[in-house]
Amino acid sequence: MDRVRPPREALRDLSPYDAKHLEAEVMLASNENPLNLPGELLERLSDLAQRIPYNRYPDPMATGLREEIAAANGLEPSNVLVGNGGDEIIQDLVLAWGGPGRVVLDFPPTFVMYSIDAKATGSTLVQIPRRPDFSIDEEALKARLADGDVDLIFIANPNNPTGTLAPETLLIDVLNATDALVVVDEAYFEFSRHTMRPHMSRHANLAILRTFSKAFSLAGLRAGYLLAHEDVITELTKVRQPYSVNRFTQAAARLVFRERPVFEAAISQLLRNRDVLVHGLSEIPGVEVFPSEANFVLFRVEHASAVWRDLLKEHSVLVRDFSRTPGLEECLRVSVGTEDEVRRFLAAMEEIMTRRRAAAHFGVAGAHAGSEGE
Repeated sequence: MDRVRPPREALRDLSPYDAKHLEAEVMLASNENPLNLPGELLERLSDLAQRIPYNRYPDPMATGLREEIAAANGLEPSNVLVGNGGDEIIQDLVLAWGGPGRVVLDFPPTFVMYSIDAKATGSTLVQIPRRPDFSIDEEALKARLADGDVDLIFIANPNNPTGTLAPETLLIDVLNATDALVVVDEAYFEFSRHTMRPHMSRHANLAILRTFSKAFSLAGLRAGYLLAHEDVITELTKVRQPYSVNRFTQAAARLVFRERPVFEAAISQLLRNRDVLVHGLSEIPGVEVFPSEANFVLFRVEHASAVWRDLLKEHSVLVRDFSRTPGLEECLRVSVGTEDEVRRFLAAMEEIMTRRRAAAHFGVAGAHAGSEGE
């Protein structure tokens, strides 16, 4: 045949997730830990790597890692699911609780994979836009829950890409108001120190998503996990891929999880660097900075796409461009880097904004500010 049948209609208007994988000297676009694993852990991991039977399939349920995560959280292994990053678990959640005739609820602007997976599975996606300060519209949310017929709710906390925390009281109200599965995405828990874990025993419809990709320097190996009622975990095992977390990732994640205290000093330093980043951006005329409880900072600047381009092309600094995202017009997001990376980013921003102010003053703003290149 010289043709192929089209895919499902649900994919027609769906845009794929664009991670914009570009290279730069200063990588501040993806909310990773800017530091690799500590040297001691790398040495131990290297030793482990030589003893892994790569010819054998991995443990499909990552039993050892589940047991360690459960013990650290005062839970049973049956309350834990490990996945190939948080992304796989999000997909599993939508496969199990979404689909045709099912309603998935989220709060844009937020992590886009919630909506992509909802649309890809033919779920009915209901989105309640956030307020201008990026807080959740509590009245609109409660009104929608009062109407009923919601199956799955995603609440990123802190929210990505805004850095906003949802009040704990609101999350409890949501859990009490619906029998929908409420997924609180705590990917940035290690930076915010806010968690809904204490409420799990009282709310069977609460699930908590976490990852090794941010604070624990394992973005390159892809490991995430879900804490939930055992009945929820059982249903998810029906849709997940059986060998999605490879042997090396399981070994690395177990090592890192046991050595969590090793990362505390670096996490504390990143929080100090975040304060420097917020203060430095706030001192630059023409930049509006939003508070953050995560390892990134969202800011708004006129002609944001051109600023993004100048940072990359002229200074080899890569940040994330959200300027065309509804609700985030003219916004960029910068991950918190090392002290040197933060200084380099702030110096680049100061140079770019100073030049733009001068150009505007002399009436030649179009030479730079009017160009909106990618």
